[in-house]
Amino acid sequence: MSFNTVTIVGVGLISGSFALGLKDKKLAKHIIGVSRTEASGKKALELGIVDEVLPLKEAVLKSDFIYVAIPVDATLPVMKEIMDLITDKQIVADAGSTKNFLCSALADHPKRDRFVATHPMWGTEYSGPEAALHNAFVGRVCVICEKEKSDPQAVSIIENIYKDLGMDLVYMDAAAHDMHAAYVSHISHITSFALANTVLEKEKEEDAIFELAGGGFESTVRLAKSNPAMWAPIFMQNRENVLDVLNEHISQLRKFKACLEKENYDYLWELMENANKIKRIIKDSRESESPESGVGKSGVGVGESESGVGSPEELSRSRESGSREPGVGSRGRSRVD
Repeated sequence: MSFNTVTIVGVGLISGSFALGLKDKKLAKHIIGVSRTEASGKKALELGIVDEVLPLKEAVLKSDFIYVAIPVDATLPVMKEIMDLITDKQIVADAGSTKNFLCSALADHPKRDRFVATHPMWGTEYSGPEAALHNAFVGRVCVICEKEKSDPQAVSIIENIYKDLGMDLVYMDAAAHDMHAAYVSHISHITSFALANTVLEKEKEEDAIFELAGGGFESTVRLAKSNPAMWAPIFMQNRENVLDVLNEHISQLRKFKACLEKENYDYLWELMENANKIKRIIKDSRESESPESGVGKSGVGVGESESGVGSPEELSRSRESGSREPGVGSRGRSRVD
């Protein structure tokens, strides 16, 4: 299906890459951008991401399909305005990294069935129109939440768009999505932010960091370059799930700390061997990287709207059927506290 007019609300990494994908696949004849800032709208026009920039109301009234990819704290008021404007012929989808808050807020809206809640699990640490990429979503997973609450034809159309963009589909309810996202995405960002702060605090000589930093350090702290305006609202909206996984992560760090303090190197070895089991779930990036995407090593597989986790396997091994929800793994034995 090809739309006559599509509006993307937000003209940054996710929405911009989505718009480029629609153009590349000839799924939209005309794309309107809605931007919070004049500069971003102008840049999106210059880069050919959008064909026109308009205020939200005017854009919505002209469009067949509205795609919202903005920070999650701004999404709800914008979505409410959009939902109050649309007709029974229009479709709305979002790309937010949290789902339960938005889906609950829109649960009783009279046009709820025109909304399809989605989360394309891809991103990089960069933002803005300049960060948008062709073929960005190839080989990645898109989560569709509360499918049963949306119009079947609208769901089918959105499914086909994501499939045309090269994505695999996973289905789950909004609460399950947020729990799993905390484990495979949100904790990765908190860990990266914390590690960056640790190194900046302990290593006062910035030249030393630059000279000694190897690939392992760079890949681990890369997410610390992510935009706080995007990530602070995600942590706040998914607070309970993030706290749960953060407590488990701190528990794991304490085990490593206790091993070193007590010189329990056998258990240290065991902890690392247990961690190696992740190899069964996550493919090597050299295997999963898409050569057509144009994304360098620093941009592949971050997997979150406006930056997040990596390959599809990090979210789930299931495809389209949604028969298996992504797990968080089994917890290891606790010998040291």
